[in-house]
Parts: sequence; structure tokens; C-alpha cells
Amino acid sequence: MRPLQVSASILSADFARLGEEVQAVDAAGADVIHLDAMDGAFVPNLTFGAVLVKALRPVTDKPFDVHAMVADPGRFVEPFAQAGAQLLTVHVEACVHLQRVLAQIREAGMRAGVAVNPATPVDFLEYLLDDLDHVLLMTVNPGFSGQRFLPAVMAKVRRVRELVAGRPIDIGVDGGVAPQTAPACREAGANVLIAATAIFGQSDYARAIADLRG
Repeated sequence: MRPLQVSASILSADFARLGEEVQAVDAAGADVIHLDAMDGAFVPNLTFGAVLVKALRPVTDKPFDVHAMVADPGRFVEPFAQAGAQLLTVHVEACVHLQRVLAQIREAGMRAGVAVNPATPVDFLEYLLDDLDHVLLMTVNPGFSGQRFLPAVMAKVRRVRELVAGRPIDIGVDGGVAPQTAPACREAGANVLIAATAIFGQSDYARAIADLRG
């Protein structure tokens, strides 16, 4: 299994002092900074784009994982690469030609990830294993922080673990990840725990991150 990583999702951070918040979770031990780019079309929320990613890049050396919850994400590959993202994760549900977009991401110098909504089966991944660095299983319906964790997704995590066995592909979970749900995620085979409220909603970020690691 790949090394365990805690990815701090800034969706629940204090946006009035976002740079300080990113530096705080960096110092507290987060392995990755997770940035949810939403367009108000693919998901019913609007957040930010490449301009904000670029603005935050100088405040930390931690890898940036941009989760593109956007329609037609191929349009945004180059802007996010230029903004300083190391990993770009796109939704299978948003891509007409998913393999082409994943290749485009790698050609731009980033690691390529695919996100899967709770109701989407995962066996399509069998045909993309050579194009992937990261698989993200949504444990809530995407769009908003603080939603209830959907335990049924753990069966999909186990299936993805079987599909990617022996390959250097990370398995992430996103949505409702907290100290109470993280053990089930780890047991199922996830090695990237993406958390927003469970980190930024706590007074002690270092303790919150340690609690997720178990």
C-alpha cells in the first residue's frame, strides 16, 4: 500500500486569511494542500480558479492537488499547470474523452487524477491504469463541505485497491473524512485522506491531522 497522506482541503479554511491558513496546516503536518475548484455548473457551488492557486503557491512548498469540479475540465489544464499545481484531478462524469484529458494533464507536467462520484461505478478504471497517478473516491456528493460521509463507498475503495494493485497509484477519499470515519477509509485501502472541516473546523490543526492518521 502507498504511504498514508493527509491532504488539507482549504474549502473550510478562513478565506479572509487564506495564505495564513495554508501556512498553518503546512506547519501542522499536512502532506498535501487540496484545492477545490468549482464552476457552479458541474456542481452547485462556485469557488475559485487558477488565479487563487497561483496566489497561494509562494506560501508553501507542499504539493498542490487541484480537484477540478468543473464542466469540460480540459479547458483548465494549462492554467492550473502554470499556476503551480502538482496534481490535477478531474471527474469522469465531466469528461467526454477522459483518457485524452488525463494525457493532457501529464503532458502539462502534472500528475493525473480521476474523481468518481458516489453513484458512479469504478470498473472503467481498468482501461485507464497506464494514464493514472491518483483515484479519488467521493464519499459525499461533490459541491459543499461538511456533508455526511457515505459508508457504502468503502466497497468501491476496496474494488479500486484491487484494480490498481502493484501500481504506483494513490487512492484518495474526499467528503466527511474525520477521525471517526478515517479508520474505515484506511482499512478499505485509501492512502490519501482529504479533510476540510475535520482540520479547519478544529482549534488545533496539528492534533486534528494526527487524529486522522490514527
